[in-house]
Amino acid sequence: MAQKPSIPKGTRDFSPTEVAKRNFIFSTIKQVFETYGFQPIETPSFENSETLMGKYGEEGDRLIFKILNSGDYLSKVDAALLTIKDSLKVTSSISEKALRYDLTVPFARYVVQHQNEIEFPFKRYQMQPVWRADRPQKGRFREFFQCDADVVGSKGLWQEVEFVQLYDAVFSKLKLRGTTIKLNNRKILAGIAEIIGEKDKLIDFTVALDKLDKIGAEGVTKEMIEKGISESAIEKVQPLFGFNGSNQEKLDQLEKMLAESEEGIQGVKDLRFVVENIETLGLQSANLELDVTLARGLNYYTGAIYEVSAPKGVSMGSIGGGGRYDDLTGIFGLKDVSGVGISFGLDRIYLVLEELNLFDEVELPKPKVLFINFGETEASYCMKALVELRKVHIKSEMYPEAAKMKKQMNYANKRAIPFVVIVGTNEIEKNKFSVKNMQSGEQQDCSLEELIKIAT
Repeated sequence: MAQKPSIPKGTRDFSPTEVAKRNFIFSTIKQVFETYGFQPIETPSFENSETLMGKYGEEGDRLIFKILNSGDYLSKVDAALLTIKDSLKVTSSISEKALRYDLTVPFARYVVQHQNEIEFPFKRYQMQPVWRADRPQKGRFREFFQCDADVVGSKGLWQEVEFVQLYDAVFSKLKLRGTTIKLNNRKILAGIAEIIGEKDKLIDFTVALDKLDKIGAEGVTKEMIEKGISESAIEKVQPLFGFNGSNQEKLDQLEKMLAESEEGIQGVKDLRFVVENIETLGLQSANLELDVTLARGLNYYTGAIYEVSAPKGVSMGSIGGGGRYDDLTGIFGLKDVSGVGISFGLDRIYLVLEELNLFDEVELPKPKVLFINFGETEASYCMKALVELRKVHIKSEMYPEAAKMKKQMNYANKRAIPFVVIVGTNEIEKNKFSVKNMQSGEQQDCSLEELIKIAT
């Protein structure tokens, strides 16, 4: 007995209905991106390994899918490396390419490679799949789509304001009300590390702090101690473990805490600009929350940091995130090009919309008209009508074979096709079509022009 086929863990098949729902999300995000002046680009599904490696930190590098070189990839490997089983060194010998881990680093490569063709500031959006060798679980996949928007070539803070508005606009159009857009600034994190005397342990400090909502204050304290951060330093950051109040109150507290840090005060100033302008402009359905524990992507984020969480009551990780990366293009040789960008986690957004039953208005893929097939003569007559219906963009099809009437009608019912057209000898002689409304059961004879009006 043949083994039942399967797909790799962390990947999925999508039914026509699921594809329709995903396309609804895609089209909503795309519409808002273009409303805000972004233009689309695409990059290859795989990049040269040196483009990706070393850009995401040690943990990120481990999650990058490597592609084996073509041909006899082992022939060029030093036998000594195979003997000692040094995976990292062997990998560099047998793999020169890798599947992209995200869309941001390939975008930075794109900007550098095409810098003479780009008009700065350059506003791009990109909606493509990415791959990560992660442990599959709910809301976490090995293959998933990212929908990114970035602006490079400007340090102006108004773009930070617009990205908050853009998130709000997309989720409002999706009727996903009550999302929380969390906001922080890397300069604030650097300032905190500076005033507690642990500037050289910024990454360790912030990675631990970022886990506050998952492992609590006790767990964060334990991890910081394990990373070599002194107890006196941890004591100084205790106020952050219970950092409450309005956004303005949090900013005032940070201003006092970071008074002796020039970088920290600049971060507070940048955040205040965004918060105050959003308060003035208002949001449709989202909430803006200042979160000083937010630390994602510190390997390349240098300013604003975003993360979006689902409405309360929905158990899901972040459904979006991003930040400013002043130095990202510098790793590819293009200095002093500041950028800021955000990403939508399409797959997680899909799961949230499904959980909250927010797909009611999605038009599922189905024809509006089905022509019954009674044989070659009738089918030829119907095909001529199909050509005319399709010219005016009416979704329509003919049953592919002259099967029993019951079977064809069952097909129409199962696909919820609203109109069935029946053509026999009488209809052909009269140059007419018999149209049945599958919902009401009513049936009438009509001309081709009348059929088009009915189906429109």
